[in-house]
Amino acid sequence: MSVAPNRVLSPASYTAGYLGSRYSPFIVGERAAAGAAADALEVEDLAPPEAITKSTLGSRLKLLDQLNQKFLTDHDDAPASSYKSAYERATDLMQSKLATAFKLDEESSAIRDAYGRNRFGQGCLLARRLVERGVPFVEVTLSGVDAQAAAGWDTHADNFEGVKKLSEVLDPAWATLMNDLKERGLLDSTLVVWMGEFGRTPTINANGGRDHYPQVSSSVLAGGGIHGGQVVGKSSADGTTVEERPVTVPDFLATVCRALGIDPMQQNDSDIGRPIRIVDPAAKPIDEVVA
Repeated sequence: MSVAPNRVLSPASYTAGYLGSRYSPFIVGERAAAGAAADALEVEDLAPPEAITKSTLGSRLKLLDQLNQKFLTDHDDAPASSYKSAYERATDLMQSKLATAFKLDEESSAIRDAYGRNRFGQGCLLARRLVERGVPFVEVTLSGVDAQAAAGWDTHADNFEGVKKLSEVLDPAWATLMNDLKERGLLDSTLVVWMGEFGRTPTINANGGRDHYPQVSSSVLAGGGIHGGQVVGKSSADGTTVEERPVTVPDFLATVCRALGIDPMQQNDSDIGRPIRIVDPAAKPIDEVVA
């Protein structure tokens, strides 16, 4: 599940690649304005019209499945199977307990206020409700707020005011999510990963902004499988280099895998037989972080 993603620059990142459309993320709230609240995260048409009885709906879905299966028999290719899979996933969602997760008005006003009455805050609340119902992976994106919605964290100009506004949305939602998971007994079984693609320059440019900087960045891991309360690594005083305990991207991903009980060295084969490991074989999980 992906909540409010920004797919403009990299739409292919939100596909399942060679795994097929069946494993593509279910996306919610993508077109909503950055300041929008709960109604932006609703899924349309989860319930049939009132005039359609459960029996009628079942008969129609059965007929649709028969027609789709007949077509697939004669056209056994990726587009046809993707089409059938999409309909199956949609009807499964309509008839499952997962559909109730999107009814955020079931929550108290106090908890909704604590998360923040904005798309990201309510997205984090939705994430907790999805986790409660067994959804294994939920991504919530904070790609921008109000006036600087298009740029988000890409603060090439007016960095300080932009980050302030973003943090005013991020901090209460993130903190409330952590507390909410803990109070409900879900934090020990839920890995929370907070990250972006890379760091920002430690120097300020002529526009009062900070530019792309892959040499140094930071991420946060918390919850299930993680020894919290510690900082791993250290940057130089001026923030330009990693001074102690460097961690590569493969190392980070291997750590996430180990915390989730996934073998990072597991090898899968693509649809053309190309061997693809989950993480680069040179990766080394951060032992002091994983419980």
